[in-house]
Amino acid sequence: MKFQSTARGIMIAAFAVSVMCAPLAQAATQNWTQAPMLDPLVKAGKLPPLAQRLPQKPEVITPIERKGIYGGTLRTAMRSSNDQNSILRISGVEGLVRWDMDFNKAIPNLAESWTISPDASEFVFKLRKGARWSDGSPFTADDILFAMNDLIYNKTFFNLTPSGYVNKDLPAKVTKIDDYTVSFKFSGPYLSFIEQLAIPYGQYATLYQKKFCSQFHPAYNPKLNELMAKENVKDWPTLMRNHCGDIEIPARFANVDRPVMDPWVIVEPYRGNATRVVLERNPYFWQVDNAGQQLPYLDRVQFQVISDVETIVLAAINGQLDYQHRHIFGIQNRPVISENAAKGGYKVMALSGTGANSAGLWLNQSTKNAKLRNLLRNKDFRVALSLSIDRKEVNDIVYLGQGMLWQIGPLKKSKWYNERLGTQFLNLDVAKANQLFDKLGLTKRDADGFRLYPEGGRVSLNTIVSVAQSQQIDTLELIRKQWAQVGIEMVVQASERTLFYDRATRNDYDISVDIIPGGMDITFNPRAILAIHPLESRMSLPWTQWYLSNGKQGEEPPASMKKRMDLYDKWQSARTVAEADALFKEMLNIAADEFEVIGVIRSPSDTAIRSLRLHNVYEQMLVSFTYPNPSPALPQEWFLTPK
Repeated sequence: MKFQSTARGIMIAAFAVSVMCAPLAQAATQNWTQAPMLDPLVKAGKLPPLAQRLPQKPEVITPIERKGIYGGTLRTAMRSSNDQNSILRISGVEGLVRWDMDFNKAIPNLAESWTISPDASEFVFKLRKGARWSDGSPFTADDILFAMNDLIYNKTFFNLTPSGYVNKDLPAKVTKIDDYTVSFKFSGPYLSFIEQLAIPYGQYATLYQKKFCSQFHPAYNPKLNELMAKENVKDWPTLMRNHCGDIEIPARFANVDRPVMDPWVIVEPYRGNATRVVLERNPYFWQVDNAGQQLPYLDRVQFQVISDVETIVLAAINGQLDYQHRHIFGIQNRPVISENAAKGGYKVMALSGTGANSAGLWLNQSTKNAKLRNLLRNKDFRVALSLSIDRKEVNDIVYLGQGMLWQIGPLKKSKWYNERLGTQFLNLDVAKANQLFDKLGLTKRDADGFRLYPEGGRVSLNTIVSVAQSQQIDTLELIRKQWAQVGIEMVVQASERTLFYDRATRNDYDISVDIIPGGMDITFNPRAILAIHPLESRMSLPWTQWYLSNGKQGEEPPASMKKRMDLYDKWQSARTVAEADALFKEMLNIAADEFEVIGVIRSPSDTAIRSLRLHNVYEQMLVSFTYPNPSPALPQEWFLTPK
């Protein structure tokens, strides 16, 4: 598979030589202490003493604010339908490496160190000796080899290998050097592999315990067919995922028996009829604070399962949640959340996003409407549409004047800032827009004032949007009226997320409205400048299919897009940072020339709340799936003071 959600900056200049990432500082004491809730289990012989549960060198975390107090239950909320990422973001991103809190670099996690070959093709990871899964079994190289060789690189389990683990369409050769040392050897330079491992999809290597998950694999269980028949599943990959999960499926948090390396483990699972989900501390968790206390501080994390967003907001302002960002972040909620902060006993947080735009118009250049397709492939038409948008009105009404007029490019503070990609065609210019529309032959109008194609028929754009994205829907309603003033009809189809994606994959839309990623992580999320993401590059999913299938499927893109695809392939195999940077900047310039996707407003900071009793919460968390907040900011060091 060609597509890779590749790294933000390919920032490790020392890749030209062999490098070592040193482990974090070790604790000055061996007098480890544990949560009181574990004392009776140790005393009864049901749990080994703490010294036997920790690695030889546990990772030492210095709390942001102060040493924590053991105990308490963190109250938060999630939705009932496919909202498993709410759990993932708090207790589910424990890979070999992780982001530092500021999103500047990848740092050691389950791997205490690593070395990189001079040509950046081989990565050797040293695991934390003595680290254990939540069932007490050792976490070793065998677990990683099982995850990689038996699952991730198994074409039956993954028809298309997760992108971060391939380079030049080829998987790494994963070998065991010893019980705690693993090598990933790629066919050529892969500068961004370490950063790939820091995102949620980078956790595949540490997701599947061999001891538990091998019972669902045909290479290890000769009676697998009997088990499949008993559970009425059609194949072993389904059986495996039902029991051992995947990165982003509900089943990951539905099995209380599945061993994990996370701070908390599921005790009340996430299933279709669940009204709450509860996680309880992992007695084998492998981090301690700098006073020798085993993390996490919190005994439990409780997710209240709530169907609608309005009820989650109500729970927040009533002081029923100790931390919440997901589902309440919209600017429209900020006034009521701020007004009730004192009464609810919480602090309002402002979390900055890494995205470029909160409402991007992905103009489908492969729409099934042939007449419209010719227009959407004309840059003048795209420019005219952009000039017909009154972004100031959108910002004032939808974003309370707190957003920023912006297109789709990286932000000014990004090393990839491209002025044209961020600021061209932003200002309302109805006269220029009308001139461009007329020049395209759209001079005739019907009785309602909408422009007609020269050959007849109204120029109308079918626009899809997820019903959960209220700000995007409000934005579209304003743009619909603004475009009507210049004679262009927009028909808005808001739907549930599943139908929204279904329409996209069926190519049943003229415009798809969604966020534009890449404000601060453009090399991880280049899908607005490159047709390479099979679900999200909606300027033309058929172009993406063509790229991913090496021209065997889909629709051949125009020369400009093919040029970027070629540059992207070269960028992924670049041997030096300078070479890689030059290639990516050229891609950005070409995307600016073409102006394929229209941005509207970069949203203000997201709204979040934390209880005044909740401490060690990093106030500068970014908002992104790439930086899956709050996980990189270590919720395991959060603690609650008594009421």
